[in-house]
Amino acid sequence: MALLSPPTSKSNPYPFSPLPKAIHRPARSILPAQTTKNVNSLCYTLTTKIGVVNNWNCYGVEGKVRFSRRIMLMPIVNAAATQPVSENGRESNFKRILLSDVVVTRPRNVLWGRKWNSLDMGSAAVVVSMHLLCLFAPFTFNWAALGIAFGLYVITGLLGITLSFHRNLSHRSFKLPKWLEYFFAYCGVQALQGHPIDWVSTHRYHHQFCDSDKDPHSPIEGFWFSHMSWMFDTNTLTERCGKPNNVGDLEKQGFYQFVRNTYVIHPIALAALLYAIGGFPYIVWGMGVRIVWVYHITWLVNSACHVWGKQAWNTGDLSRNNWWVALLAFGEGWHNNHHAFEYSARHGLEWWQLDMTWYVVRFLQAIGLATDVKLPTDTHKQRLALADNLEKYNMYQEKFRFLSD
Repeated sequence: MALLSPPTSKSNPYPFSPLPKAIHRPARSILPAQTTKNVNSLCYTLTTKIGVVNNWNCYGVEGKVRFSRRIMLMPIVNAAATQPVSENGRESNFKRILLSDVVVTRPRNVLWGRKWNSLDMGSAAVVVSMHLLCLFAPFTFNWAALGIAFGLYVITGLLGITLSFHRNLSHRSFKLPKWLEYFFAYCGVQALQGHPIDWVSTHRYHHQFCDSDKDPHSPIEGFWFSHMSWMFDTNTLTERCGKPNNVGDLEKQGFYQFVRNTYVIHPIALAALLYAIGGFPYIVWGMGVRIVWVYHITWLVNSACHVWGKQAWNTGDLSRNNWWVALLAFGEGWHNNHHAFEYSARHGLEWWQLDMTWYVVRFLQAIGLATDVKLPTDTHKQRLALADNLEKYNMYQEKFRFLSD
């Protein structure tokens, strides 16, 4: 989601219905402890040196699942996540991210050694200026300004980014009346993270190429790259994924075309309104502090939730469930759940996994405004768990065959 982006070319409507390819990890092993230890040790060898396993893929929406068995190459990110930092007492070329098992296999520094275009410089200028504006926060503090910042944090962060841009527009997890869909999308515009067409396109590419060479923001290229610096290199993003051609469903709607063509005007109009109401303190807190706060919370989903946390589902990528990001990002921190069931309107699948965005969607559903709300059923989850047991069984057979040879 570049902060500034050129108008996109016309494209055919994108039939966006990416179905999850996730396998649940069972709580217990079906083998004795000693055997399991040996198998796990060999699993690393097979994954990193052979790189081929029997895999059962599950496809399904709302409990309708089919299975297909195929031989596939393990994603490079799995090897990256387990690659040792040193070999034979010598440091390898890879760097392990602090307090994580994720290894940076393709470090990338976009700040130096390349030519910056006007879009890159514009995006960097916006980010830097918002951070500089925050320096005035201690000198302009008052409770009214803080209240404005918090209110806009909920409106632009929850209603705009997590509910609208992410779950509604990117994944079509539920349907809203057009007037309400457009209102929530406009709230997202005021987060200053790019217009909906650009944001949604980048996020769909992230799921399509997650933690691979084409992922717009993966920590295998460095934590800070996945967190924010990827936004400042639009040429590389275009080289990897091509021009946005996966948002035809949005491009054919006049509202989103209008917002794309007039994007810069809208945050300026909000800033003028805040200044008229509360003067410079409202600009500092309502724009600077609030925007930077929402920036980093959104970016933590891209970075921290692919580095720190736990994986409840074997999604074939680095996505993690991270409770503290979930608290800050209105439930988006249950990121491994999301990658397992991309279509789901609910990310906090357990009762104790707080998900404020889901609570709002559930309220909208209760009053009849949200329809076609998609959720993973218990049957779907059980079938994913069954598929995992089948995968484990096939992997054990392959490992024992390898040992006997």
